[in-house]
This record gives sequence, structure tokens and C-alpha cells, in this order.
Amino acid sequence: MLLAAALTAPLLAACGAGSGGTTVRWFVGQEESGAYEQAARACGDASRGRYSIRLEPLPTTADLQRALLVRRLAARDPGIDLMGMDVIWTAEFAAARWIRPWEGTRAAEVSREVLVGPLATARYQDRLWAAPFTSNTQLLWYRRSLVPRPPTTWDAMIDLAEALPEGRNNIAVQGGRFEGYATWVQALLASTGTVLVRDADRPDRAAPGLADGPTERALSVVRRLADSAAADPALAVTTEQTTGEQFEAGTAAFALAYPPIYPGTRREAPDVFADTAWARYPAVVAGRPARPPLGGVNLGVSAYSRHPELAFDAATCLRSAANQKLAATAGGLPPTLSAVYDAREVRRQFPFGDLLRAELADAAPRPATPAYRDVSLAVQQVLHPPAGLDPAVAVPRLRRAVAAALASESLL
Repeated sequence: MLLAAALTAPLLAACGAGSGGTTVRWFVGQEESGAYEQAARACGDASRGRYSIRLEPLPTTADLQRALLVRRLAARDPGIDLMGMDVIWTAEFAAARWIRPWEGTRAAEVSREVLVGPLATARYQDRLWAAPFTSNTQLLWYRRSLVPRPPTTWDAMIDLAEALPEGRNNIAVQGGRFEGYATWVQALLASTGTVLVRDADRPDRAAPGLADGPTERALSVVRRLADSAAADPALAVTTEQTTGEQFEAGTAAFALAYPPIYPGTRREAPDVFADTAWARYPAVVAGRPARPPLGGVNLGVSAYSRHPELAFDAATCLRSAANQKLAATAGGLPPTLSAVYDAREVRRQFPFGDLLRAELADAAPRPATPAYRDVSLAVQQVLHPPAGLDPAVAVPRLRRAVAAALASESLL
């Protein structure tokens, strides 16, 4: 019922930006700080009357955002000019030809100085289909009074947590049956040197990766945590929100979370915040660098826009260094441009910015397959709940489920 309402009701009152000229309609997830609206206004003003950008706020969840856009794009709706796209939508939207490719000097301009990980999320079949706008990855957050030296591997972290006092020793991570769980699993797989899907951007030959030994090793981390004294009793239903709440409450010694946990803890739990430190995402295999999760928003130009040239111009302006700095300082959204991390204001917002930038360069994009949604559901179906996971049994089951998803045979 909620989905039907979201798709049939008028959008929330749109936010105007700039004045004069053609209106470029930008469909994007709601951003509470006002940074998107400020950027849209600034770009409209900078165009000197050529265009204004009108924000069309999408629903709050990524699934509802995608559902609304897919329905309108499938109907060839000319009312969409520009989209804020979750990084996992690029392949699907490009394969359906719902977005226009970036080419020539435009592509070069919006690729220049972009961190490797975020840039990879905007590409499909060796073409650029979106402009990287904001990014995201997880760090290891910990209580310095409980953990003088941060662990470098998952096994070391679990060992440390199990030795801590009960009630303060949880490892907060996303174990609920949703995209966050699939993202965690894929980061573990990448950290062992295997992939969920090989040749992901070539639908005619895409196939499950999932090498036996590395996959079992990755999944053993999930099972070991679920069986340990460090697991939250509600691990099987935890989300990004509950991860932050556990850390703020003081029950978690460790949290694997995105940067918003930092201002959230400062606001909600000052005592915990004063005891908070951060470190690199833990490795699965000692000596092998971790491949942390990778998220963010890319800007795509609709294939059905009546004003594609202006939409490209607007997207180029929105992803500029000035607007990425604004999104970082006002909204806490990590930039995709490397140089923005050196700005004094951004360093104040992200005292962990150098680590964040390094992780974004090493992060593991999720498979660039048009079938990603079904692939993700296959992971969630086969590998959940964490406490019921048997790595040896799960590997062949997961391989079959991913193969069915890639062949569009799955009913998940």
C-alpha cells in the first residue's frame, strides 16, 4: 500500500532553485541539511538565465526511490531530466537505455580527479553513464577506553570483543535481511580475493564467481560473529540505524558504519563521542588489504528528457568541487573528488578524511550487472540469518541462486 501511494500520489512539494530559463527537474533522495537545494540554486544562478534546477524529492528509502523512477522511466516519462541514482543502479539503468552516456569532453571533465572506487560505480561496459556526486564507505569505529589499539582483522576484533565486559562488548554491524547485509557479505568476499559475479557487465557471459576457499573464508566471518559473545542478540534484524543506536548506547565496543555515526554520536551521546576513535575497515585475511563497502549517489541524465544538454550542464555544475564541499560540510556526504578532502572546512567535518579517502580508493563496488537487484536478493535469501549460516553448505547454494538471478530465473 505504501509503495502504491508513493507511485501514484503527487511528489512532495518541489523545491525551486535559481530563476529564469528552462527548468531542469532533478529527482533525488531527500537531503535534510539543504545542501542539495543550495547547490541547485547556485548552479541555476551560475547559468545566467539558461536554466534553473527544480528539486523533485524522492521517497526516503532506496527501494521506493528506485521503484518510482523505474515506473516513470519505463513509461518514457519526459518529465524527468536529471536523477540522483544509487550507485547500484548504473548497470540496470544503462542496460535499459533509461539514461544517456557521458561522452567526449563532458565525460573527461566529470571523471577528472575522481577517486577510483566512486568512478567505477558510474561505468558500465567501458562507458561512463553517470557523474559521480557523493560517495560513502564504512570505517571501524571503536571505544578507545576499551580498545587501546584497533584490530586489523575480523578474527582479531572478535577475539578482543569476547574478552571485554558483557554489556559493552558488542560488534555492531548490519545483519538484517536487507541490502546492507548483502553489502557486508560482498565486502567480505572482495576482501578474500573473490567476487560475487564475474564478467558482471557482460550479461551474455556473466556468471557466479565465488571461489570455494575464499568464499568459505568470507562467510565464516559472518558465522563466527553470529556465534560469538560479541554478537548483538538482535543481529539478524540490525540496520544502519540500529548500528548507530548500539554504539551511542555504549553497548558496542566496535561498530562498522558509515560516517554519519560520528555526528550522530556527538549529538546523542557526548560521553561515548569523547571516547570514540576510528580505524580502517578490518581485513578478513591478515596481510591482505580489506575492500570496504562502497555507496553514494551518481547523477544520471534521463534518456527521455526534453532538455538533455541543459541536464548535462546542470549535472556537471552540481558535482563541482564547490558543491561537493557544500554537501560534505552541510550534509556530511563524503566527496568523490580527491582534492575536496584537503579543504579546511571538510577536514573539520571529517577529521578522519584522509582515511576515508584512502578507503574510497580501495573500496569494492558491488557487481555492475543489470540483474543486481535479484543477485542481492539471492544473497539475502541464501545466507540469512547469520546464525544459521553453514559456510560449506552455503557456497554451492549461493552459486546456484546467483546463477538463477543472472539468468532472470529467480523468484525471490
